[in-house]
Amino acid sequence: MTSGRTPVIVVAGAGLTGLSAAFYLQLQARQEGREARIVLAEASGRLGGRIETLRKDGFTIEKGPDSFLGRKTAILELTQELGLLDELVTTNPKAAKTYIYQGGRLHPMPARLALGVPADMASFLKTELMDPQEKFRASQDFLTAPRPDDGRDESVGSLLERRFGRAMVERISEPLLAGIYAGDLYKLSLAATFPQFRQAELEHGSLIRGMRAPKAGGAPAAPDYVPAAARGGVFMTYRRGLRTLVDGLDEALGGIERRMETRIEAIRRSSGEAAPAYELELAGGETLAADAVVVTVPSQAAAALLEPLTDTAALRAVEYVSVANVVMAFREEDIADMAFDGSGFLVPRSEGRTITACTWTSSKWLHSSPDGRVLLRCYVGRAGAEEGALLPDGELIAAVRRDVRDTMGIEAEPLFTEITRLHRSMPQYPVGHVEAIAGLRAAMRRDCPGVYATGAAFDGVGLPDCIRQGREAARQIWASLS
Repeated sequence: MTSGRTPVIVVAGAGLTGLSAAFYLQLQARQEGREARIVLAEASGRLGGRIETLRKDGFTIEKGPDSFLGRKTAILELTQELGLLDELVTTNPKAAKTYIYQGGRLHPMPARLALGVPADMASFLKTELMDPQEKFRASQDFLTAPRPDDGRDESVGSLLERRFGRAMVERISEPLLAGIYAGDLYKLSLAATFPQFRQAELEHGSLIRGMRAPKAGGAPAAPDYVPAAARGGVFMTYRRGLRTLVDGLDEALGGIERRMETRIEAIRRSSGEAAPAYELELAGGETLAADAVVVTVPSQAAAALLEPLTDTAALRAVEYVSVANVVMAFREEDIADMAFDGSGFLVPRSEGRTITACTWTSSKWLHSSPDGRVLLRCYVGRAGAEEGALLPDGELIAAVRRDVRDTMGIEAEPLFTEITRLHRSMPQYPVGHVEAIAGLRAAMRRDCPGVYATGAAFDGVGLPDCIRQGREAARQIWASLS
């Protein structure tokens, strides 16, 4: 494709997916003895996208994502490659309990829930979150026949209501699962978010039996190379915050050409067989020739870049939800009446609160706060209820503090408050998303070989998913250049 020239590969976007793509493009080039000019173009002035760690007054505060699933090993493999394994930490084992706020008080979540599915029926039957009739309906999962294996996608809410009833969805499943996507379970694609549910239903005839099966819902053992101090928990982070990963990538990408505050306005095919395949128009009128392009910007921006080259209906179908989080720090003695004996609590839609959840950060992550201090992180906004995340600062803080008072009895003045607004940050995978994205990928291979689009809007919103997709993009690009 490059006629003996050193190929130019442009990565659009320096969030975690883009940084990972650049890292693995560089790594594969070194391993295979290949040469390339790799250009990282980022519209903003910073690396890392939504990852933002604030260190303040002895606190380590995550303003964006706060952790990752340790069972998704792409991030652990990258951590090893960057030499950062000793920075890994896991959650406080004494903070395993999670609550759900309902009817004016905090209720312990039933023990041994596998992604919200009860693996311990004895514990589930004791919960006060549902009445006896609602629990009986949920237990009918053992007797309900699976939906025929016709290959059709459905919503997460549709499957869970079919198996357990509406009350289970509203009281337990929705606050737990929708919190990951800030989404509406009745609109989220099952195949794109929790395909293991459908697999369990088909293989075991019951979601409960299926999720009890080995490896279905539990966390596998951490790889041998993970330090002992980081083992045992479902979630992990770094002792100095997630920015550790971005800083590690920043250092590792020393040979990459960076174009910060550089927005790509258009991607066009070049003319002439000897020329690079594509010409990128940058804001301000400058152009950049490229043999291959990795597009990792959000879906609507990616669709605008790709529309002249191929059909982008699959990307246009991915909507985004705006959320915010409000972090508050307190003196321990000022809120001594509250026992932080878990990781926090979730709030169902039916409660009509501004906050959707509250993480007791200083309890969940022991490295996050100095002695004698308590750190809380409240989440605001979800699909169909984004107005809270858009409130002016004063009104948002007042609403959150009102909920903190009503749910936990905390009336003390915080030492400080930090607000983070994440506008259009949570992609919502519609029913049929997996098939639609597969069609987009096939169309791009046909219509614009050498251009690869990926990121949170495609195949997973978690940090490990973004890294995995960046690594796969690098492989695809090098394959296209062979």
